[in-house]
Amino acid sequence: MTLALPRRALVGLGLVAALSPLHAFGQAWPSKPVRWVVAYPAGGGSDFLARQLSPQLAKQLGQTIVIDNRPGAAGIIGTDNAAKSPPDGYTIVTGDNGAMVFHEAMYKKIPYAPSDLTPVGFMARFPLILAVNPNAGFASGKQLLDDIKKNPGKFSYASPGVGSPHHLAMELLKDRTQAFVVHVPYRGTAMAVQDVIAGQVPMMVLDTAAGLPQIRSGKVKALAVMSKKRIPSLPDVPTLDELGVKDFEVTAWQGLFVPKGTPADIVTRLSAEMNKAIATPEVKAKLEDFGLEVTPTDGPALAAFLQKETSFWHTLIKERKLSAD
Repeated sequence: MTLALPRRALVGLGLVAALSPLHAFGQAWPSKPVRWVVAYPAGGGSDFLARQLSPQLAKQLGQTIVIDNRPGAAGIIGTDNAAKSPPDGYTIVTGDNGAMVFHEAMYKKIPYAPSDLTPVGFMARFPLILAVNPNAGFASGKQLLDDIKKNPGKFSYASPGVGSPHHLAMELLKDRTQAFVVHVPYRGTAMAVQDVIAGQVPMMVLDTAAGLPQIRSGKVKALAVMSKKRIPSLPDVPTLDELGVKDFEVTAWQGLFVPKGTPADIVTRLSAEMNKAIATPEVKAKLEDFGLEVTPTDGPALAAFLQKETSFWHTLIKERKLSAD
């Protein structure tokens, strides 16, 4: 038997449908390829993470994921592009320390606000390593810390750029040890590490993605890791905490974000699928072999983490009068 609804009821149902496009759209998502913005060049750590995760995530979602590399301005260009994209679930973006925390305090003005992006979840982090040229004369991390404190301004360190996690990690170390080391910023990790290898600059902070191949080849020497615990890929290298710099921890972390206003049901599903993809044994193994610590979370956990990071680093940046302008 067919149930006939009154005309008023039919009009009401039509009105509800017209007023609820996001819910209906969210149920159908994804119905076309998803664009994953990486605000750094192909071949770097952020790009590697996205390209390792995207095939598995695409398989779970049943849609193609296209990696869109948009490098420039320390990640600002790509992040801004994603922030200004339609909040329809078809743009996702990798956010890191720089784009989501440091830049807002380091620059007088950036074209987006971190709040323009909604957290989906934490993905992974790259441990950071205090590394030196093997012929620079530092036999140990303890000796390096003693030497830079006793000789203010005598030594310099390279970084991939002003406002990078590597730069801020070294500034925090200088703050904690009351040492002065001259900052030599480069345009990217590759140029910085090559000058350390060549002996032009004696030291730098390296992430595991860029650092492990150089350390394993003997081109640079790891003296300390900046994690709370020793890392499996460098079990003989002490933490800074072990060397007397207590409660020191800085990593180059990576989270997944979407434009603000993306429907909540899409964000929830994307978070669940991302966590599932990262936990896939073959994906997890590849990431860990590359030196990443796989630490997936959901959106609210990433949002809470961001609040703590922002409070801590903005205070340090202000106190040390750091600027990228």
